[in-house]
Amino acid sequence: MFRFPQPFAHKHPPVKNVHEVFTKQSSFGERASDKVVAVAGSWPFILIQSGILACWVVLNVTAYIRHWDPYPFILMNLVLSLQAAYTAPVIMMSQNRQAARDRLEAHNDFETDVRAEEEIHLILDHLEAQDVALEEIHKCVIALQNAVAQAGSSK
Repeated sequence: MFRFPQPFAHKHPPVKNVHEVFTKQSSFGERASDKVVAVAGSWPFILIQSGILACWVVLNVTAYIRHWDPYPFILMNLVLSLQAAYTAPVIMMSQNRQAARDRLEAHNDFETDVRAEEEIHLILDHLEAQDVALEEIHKCVIALQNAVAQAGSSK
């Protein structure tokens, strides 16, 4: 009589937490580069570094303490150049790691979308079968109403 599709069986793996998967796969160096970037790219770091550089300049210009780096501050330039020379590659490593994480997240989103689309199609098939069944039930109800009406009028 009525034919409904088979119930959907969830045979796909559960949704993954990409952050957990990526963190488990990361090495010590990769995690360290993320932490360095998090510190070096923060306002507290900039403010502390600016304070240290301002003190450096004031102490060397006023000669409050013996000049260890007289104007034009060659030693300070060297320290800042070394900091930049090491910070730039660490930032690049962190950005490369973030790009890899973004690719993994995009792939996971794609897999989830494919599974969702499959389930939506199955739900639509089931709804269509219900529409057909409801139409047949409606026809049967109308036929029964007509039969009852005819039986009632023939009395």
